[in-house]
Amino acid sequence: MRTQVGIMGAGPAGLLLSHLLQLDGVDSVVIETRSRQEIEATIRAGVLEQGTVDLLKASGVGERMQRGGFVHQGIYLRFGGRTAKRAEEPRPRAPKPPSEVGGRASA
Repeated sequence: MRTQVGIMGAGPAGLLLSHLLQLDGVDSVVIETRSRQEIEATIRAGVLEQGTVDLLKASGVGERMQRGGFVHQGIYLRFGGRTAKRAEEPRPRAPKPPSEVGGRASA
């Protein structure tokens, strides 16, 4: 088998990288020691940063996240049983259009 890129690990980063390369016309192979069932049964991300959310949506794989996820609005910090401060998340940035995902603009 010949490919342009080999990716070690079918975790979130490896699978997203393979998907982004495919969108850009680059062949890749993902190499993983665990079974597909084991990977799919493992929850890997409880909180996603806004840049990751934007990238997932723009690359076309964010539908399930949007359907079942919750928007995190910030946290309350507590010390000695008292609320000290609310740390708010910054306002979401506008997502990049799909043509900018992967580093090359499409024609």
